[in-house]
Amino acid sequence: MDRREDLPTVSVVVPCRNEVRFIGTCLDSIVTGDYPPELLEVVVVDGMSDDGSREIAAEYAERFPFVRLLANPRKITPVALNLGIRQTTGKLVFWMSAHNRYVPDYISRSVDCLLKYGADNVGGGIVPIPREQTIRGRGIAAAISHPFGVGNSRFRVRTAGPQWVDTVFGGCYRREVFHRIGLFNEFLVRGQDMEFNLRLKSAGGRTLLFPDITSHYFARSTILAFWRHNWINGLWAILPFFYSPIVPVRGRHLVPGAFVAILILAGILALTSPAGVWFLGVLGGMYALAAVLAATHVAFRERDARMLFAMPLTFANLHVAYGLGSLAGALLVAGRWLAGQRRPEAAQAWPEMSPRNASPSRPTSSP
Repeated sequence: MDRREDLPTVSVVVPCRNEVRFIGTCLDSIVTGDYPPELLEVVVVDGMSDDGSREIAAEYAERFPFVRLLANPRKITPVALNLGIRQTTGKLVFWMSAHNRYVPDYISRSVDCLLKYGADNVGGGIVPIPREQTIRGRGIAAAISHPFGVGNSRFRVRTAGPQWVDTVFGGCYRREVFHRIGLFNEFLVRGQDMEFNLRLKSAGGRTLLFPDITSHYFARSTILAFWRHNWINGLWAILPFFYSPIVPVRGRHLVPGAFVAILILAGILALTSPAGVWFLGVLGGMYALAAVLAATHVAFRERDARMLFAMPLTFANLHVAYGLGSLAGALLVAGRWLAGQRRPEAAQAWPEMSPRNASPSRPTSSP
């Protein structure tokens, strides 16, 4: 790190909605970190929580003079981010999730890497932790950090050394970035980080992944919660095509939808043709083999033979739910295009920075 007097001021924006189980742990990890508190401001932007999260955040605001609480009546993440960015003054802006616990030097090392490498955005790796230490919970945590589960999502799959990437989890941004390319797309309930970082890249900005800077993500631990989460993620892998003026995702986000579409087609063909039965068997067999091989890898890594049985179903939950969500998203997008609706222009999708006391007024569309 640089000398204390040379360090930049830092603003941390924490979007939060109904995170009563985790917001205290998150804020503890931030306020007890090693970055000088006189150079730090933390803003929790609460989306009208009704589970006690707001009260916990208010307690931290009373205890720590550099912590504030803002209200987000529109309740979604990009609005929270834009409110927080507009209401802070730090030269660097962190997006930190209420769902995570951060290592003590998370902020200081991110700042150091951003200044050292000349990046516009720096992010670290995330390590999933099951909310419940059951075989299902551990399997879900393993699935979302394994290449077979999430492809080449580099901040989820641990990589060696710093890398220039398309996107990272959260991030440490130079404030000037928001003046240059605008704020987060408030039409996107999910996927606003990917779209923003792709927009940053197209404008000549650079995003650095430094995997040794870690946070711990509290992963869902029940089958239904995991299914619902994957369905919504799949839905919002496609809906951004309607709400963004750029291509808002990467190829890996489209693979589950294509796989499920082919699987459904093969199933239909199998009802009428022997060739369809053969195709469905080959496709299903190849997936099952890949899932078993990945499960074997996880079992060896975790030193738990039960993973051999838990992981194939967990991977299938992830991929099928995500894929079905993507197909639903494709139908919604197609329906809107056929109804004559059109995607927003850049000026609508990407709000500009405004004075510190301003707040966004444009309504958000929902699926």
